[in-house]
Amino acid sequence: MTGTLASGLASAALAAGVAALIAGCGDDGKKPASQVAVKVNKEEITVHQLNSAMAQFRNLNEAQQKAAAKQLLERMVDQELLVQKAVEKKLDRDPRVMQTIEASKRQILSQAYLDQLLQQVAKPNADEVRKFYESRPELFAERKIYRLQELAIPQRPELSAQALEDEIRKAKSLNDVVSWLKSKNVPFNANSTVKAAEQLPLEIVPKLAQLQPGQVMLMPAQQGFLLVQVAATEKQPLDEKQATPFIEQFLMNQKRLELARNEVKQLRDTAKIEYVGSFAEGADAAKEAAPKAEAAKAAPSPEKSAIDKGVSGLR
Repeated sequence: MTGTLASGLASAALAAGVAALIAGCGDDGKKPASQVAVKVNKEEITVHQLNSAMAQFRNLNEAQQKAAAKQLLERMVDQELLVQKAVEKKLDRDPRVMQTIEASKRQILSQAYLDQLLQQVAKPNADEVRKFYESRPELFAERKIYRLQELAIPQRPELSAQALEDEIRKAKSLNDVVSWLKSKNVPFNANSTVKAAEQLPLEIVPKLAQLQPGQVMLMPAQQGFLLVQVAATEKQPLDEKQATPFIEQFLMNQKRLELARNEVKQLRDTAKIEYVGSFAEGADAAKEAAPKAEAAKAAPSPEKSAIDKGVSGLR
């Protein structure tokens, strides 16, 4: 809450600073501050619009604030000139432009509703934090930093997971697996990385924690397999106090995602949805997938390789 309050105070101070900057642009400094920052032909760009755009800039001192506000205002002037030219050419009536505007409007409205809904999610209490901390020693009390060697192997009809597992069991080192892949003309990408436990997929951390340096683990990837060898480990435990902020964020993300999924499911259950024509085919499968896809927007995570997809909120 301290961070949120600080952010709120910083935003308020920033808005006040921009308003003061614009007000200071008057002729004699004695006139009341106008709500108009600049007039572009017959259109106006307001101080409110500038303040809203400036909200993306944080942790700026007064001089940086003024410089950023001036640069941003000039970009807004350029944008306004382009918008006016587009309207003059009636591009706002172009069907493709109208469809894009409508799609953006729908996305903004749906996200605004989710954002409002998710504000009701309560901060995890101390018992929830402690329970999660104690349930995942590999992330906290026994946390390690892993130096990993990776082989990304694409899916091929002649290459099964069982064949790979059999070869891994026979191999004495990762180089033996590499030689075998080359003998089979199977392409692969090799990579070395260093990651903390919380940066790894949550489901593989317990398994990885059991491996000794030199041991290998095979796991599925988006378009094939990922072969991971533990080259070395270093213990860097986190106590409960250190871990609490990360656990709170992680549990908050989980609660938000669950709330969003339930809300979309409830809306679907109470709505009348009728698929027509060819869209009726496979509608049941689409109904199952849609709530998860929509709810995922409330807690997006980057699309990365399996080894890069860490525990959301524990970074």
